[in-house]
Amino acid sequence: MLGAIDIAGFCTNAGAILQFVGYALTIVKVAIPIVIIAYGIMDFGKAVVASKDDEIKTSAKRLLWRAVAGVVIFFIPSIVLWLFDTISQYTAGKGGFDNCQKCILTPWNCVVGSQQY
Repeated sequence: MLGAIDIAGFCTNAGAILQFVGYALTIVKVAIPIVIIAYGIMDFGKAVVASKDDEIKTSAKRLLWRAVAGVVIFFIPSIVLWLFDTISQYTAGKGGFDNCQKCILTPWNCVVGSQQY
């Protein structure tokens, strides 16, 4: 009985959890590039001080994989936004996922219960 689910009510009632996820996602989006840069500097610094070509190549490969992981993590909000847009187009006029989308992508502009943060 899928038609009886109140999507708008769910997004408002689960707003606190979704807001927490949104803040965590925002922190991760900022922290991951900083961590990648810090580890890259440390790895290359160690390799240059050791003056070994093999270590420099190994640290370059590690930095490449870390950068790929950082880019993937950076694009997670875009994927979530696309998912919510697709679902909201499917459920047009049935309550929508507007508050879910706000809570995850912009947690500082989220409706939790009857209060807006």
